[in-house]
Amino acid sequence: MTGWTTPDLCDDHFPDRVSVVQPGLLRGFGGREAFAGPVETVSCFEDNSRVKELVVQPGEGRVLVVDGGGSLRRALLGDLIAARYVENGWAGLVIHGAVRDAEVLRDLDLGVQALAPTPVRTERRGLGDVGVEVTFGGVTVRPGQWVYADATGVLVAEGRLDAV
Repeated sequence: MTGWTTPDLCDDHFPDRVSVVQPGLLRGFGGREAFAGPVETVSCFEDNSRVKELVVQPGEGRVLVVDGGGSLRRALLGDLIAARYVENGWAGLVIHGAVRDAEVLRDLDLGVQALAPTPVRTERRGLGDVGVEVTFGGVTVRPGQWVYADATGVLVAEGRLDAV
């Protein structure tokens, strides 16, 4: 259990210190319903090469925010990569795109927010950028910011908020 909820954080910090990702855009898929942490970013389209590369880094409670261009044709995260994110200490992923293996993701101790499930995997072509500014759902996210996500919504803050 966290010491915060996104509604409480909004009560205390909106609109001065937090932005809200468009409500209803993302759904929870991971076994960890509420998660927060400093942001790392990836921009990619139907190619999860960079998502797979980052999984080997120590997560240290970070959240990977992936702008997949909103595509639902190819999954940017599946069960095997997600399990590695758990092993390496990441708090979660926020994906503006699709995931697969939804039945397994919900059993992992990892926060996962994404648009929808799809059974189709990506073709890895080595495309995508890490550590770049990404924009979707009405917010712009940069590395080093903080994400707070739960069943009610996803928030982006310039830094860690007092409630955590």
